[in-house]
Amino acid sequence: MVFILLVFFMLASSFLDWRSIDLAPPASAGAGASMTGAMLLEIRPDGLRLSGHMVTATEAQEKIMAQVREKPDQRVLIKPADGVALQDTVDILDRLSAAGVANLSFVRAGAR
Repeated sequence: MVFILLVFFMLASSFLDWRSIDLAPPASAGAGASMTGAMLLEIRPDGLRLSGHMVTATEAQEKIMAQVREKPDQRVLIKPADGVALQDTVDILDRLSAAGVANLSFVRAGAR
């Protein structure tokens, strides 16, 4: 009986949906002029702020997607606030990845 359960769980575990998000380290350590024109998406406990304006996740995705269509190398900065669940940040990353954003960077919550 234990053997059958072991085989069942071994087979069932291979059907789990394992997805990964590729995060590459920055090419250079300096911030410099590359921050000019970047879009800032803040993930806060009370919602999302895109460039200082409160938006829903769908609105943020649509606005960023429109900007990426015009400028494919558009840089998007993600700034999760203290206390935001990691899953909320991953959900936003999934949406941005689906929108075609390739140039993503994280900003530390305490950074100003």
